[in-house]
Amino acid sequence: MAETTPGAPLTHRRVLKIALPVVLSNATIPLLGVVDTAVVGQLGDPAPIGAVGLGAVILTSIYWVFGFLRMGTVGLAAQALGAGDRAEVAALLTRVLLIGGAAGLALMLLQMPIFAAALWLSPASPEVESLVRAYLQVRIFSAPAAIAIYGILGWLIAQERTGAVLALQLWQNGLNAALSIWFVLGLDLGVEGVALATFLAEWSGLILGLWLCRRAFAVTAWRDWARIFDRAILWRMAAVNTDILIRSVLLLLGFSSFLFFGADFGDVTLAANQVLIQFVYVTSYAMDGFAFAAEALVGQAVGARAHHRIRRAAILTSLWGLGTCAALALAFSLAGGALIDTMTTADTVRAEARSFLPWIALAVLIGCASWMLDGIFIGATRTRDMRNMMALSFLGYAGLVALLMPAFGNHGLWAALTGFFALRGLTLGLRYPALERDAAP
Repeated sequence: MAETTPGAPLTHRRVLKIALPVVLSNATIPLLGVVDTAVVGQLGDPAPIGAVGLGAVILTSIYWVFGFLRMGTVGLAAQALGAGDRAEVAALLTRVLLIGGAAGLALMLLQMPIFAAALWLSPASPEVESLVRAYLQVRIFSAPAAIAIYGILGWLIAQERTGAVLALQLWQNGLNAALSIWFVLGLDLGVEGVALATFLAEWSGLILGLWLCRRAFAVTAWRDWARIFDRAILWRMAAVNTDILIRSVLLLLGFSSFLFFGADFGDVTLAANQVLIQFVYVTSYAMDGFAFAAEALVGQAVGARAHHRIRRAAILTSLWGLGTCAALALAFSLAGGALIDTMTTADTVRAEARSFLPWIALAVLIGCASWMLDGIFIGATRTRDMRNMMALSFLGYAGLVALLMPAFGNHGLWAALTGFFALRGLTLGLRYPALERDAAP
């Protein structure tokens, strides 16, 4: 079922084998949005471009809520693997598939009020709104597949099968792009063609994902319904996933409020902040590879109750994470101006973004600890700590905004966001000794 031996030596090579496919996989994610936008852009009408963009944001935001399924699955599956409980690894796959299917079915049944609320929060012209509804009414029927894939990705990562993750993402995003081009430019299906391409790509992604997980179905526990619906295990899954959801919502509020607060300083500053925050997002995509490696390796060590392996996994993955952040911070410092120029042609926005560019290097370096500790704590399923420390960090961030923004303007806002990163790393770091201590045999 698994392609790795949990007790194999923890080496730099093993970390890279897990991390690099994830980094490559993440690189394909923004390319799909570029292709979809370019395809509908050939129609010569701005309404389809806005409709596809808005519709994609609405569904991405809805599906984002279920991101806990990936994170929670990694920790639980890695620990079961580390403990040698192959039956639980197989049963867990069935659980996450059922959760994904049920969640997707619920979204399909509740689509009308959900879409009405989304369009109320993001009003558009009647023409764009009509196209958005047409887009959403096609894509919503692949919700069970889209959400179930979160669980499959977590299950594969837990077993260090990130090559399979890369194959799945390349297939799904590649097919999506190819079908979008064919349906829109070849068959003239318009916005519905883009939606249909994604619908087919997501269902085909689920089929491929199940094939990649086929060894699990050779273990009879995948259909051991007593184990699958064991009340104690389900309660643990619910607690883990709820904690991750709360933590993720607070993190989203932090980033969203940063952009909202920036609007107080005018359109130019808002645009500059939007450009610069992309550098942080790029860093987070790059860091995912090493954070995912920490999730898998720490989770396996916790399952095996191998105290020394937990620390070694944390150190090895964090060294690579720190090196990545340092390299990106240097790159942004040296080439940030040129990157800004490629992202906007407005001279005022370029000048404004350059004045705040030093904050990016600092935020990337300081944020390294929070990104890596997130992976370590997810692998150990110390999700209560993640939830509580995120709440403390968010309160600290709110206090920093109230204190620094009135006095220092947008520089104060960037200082508050950097402080948010620092607080996340510091608070989780203070809880790390308890993680090791509780995992000791």
